[in-house]
Amino acid sequence: MTSLKEIREANNTDLLVQIDTLKEELFDLRFQQAIGQLENPARLREIRKTIARIKTVITERRLSDNK
Repeated sequence: MTSLKEIREANNTDLLVQIDTLKEELFDLRFQQAIGQLENPARLREIRKTIARIKTVITERRLSDNK
């Protein structure tokens, strides 16, 4: 689930689960980077941006519900 269209189509519960999964993967990649075994450093940036996109969509929904 990386495209913005897929993120917007998912419900908040699925998005929160996806954030947890991505954070675990990010932790593992940071650990690999620390010990010098990270094969794809661009994946770190990709995961961080995906988490930010998901959080943005959740916040947009929360703000639109409050109106």
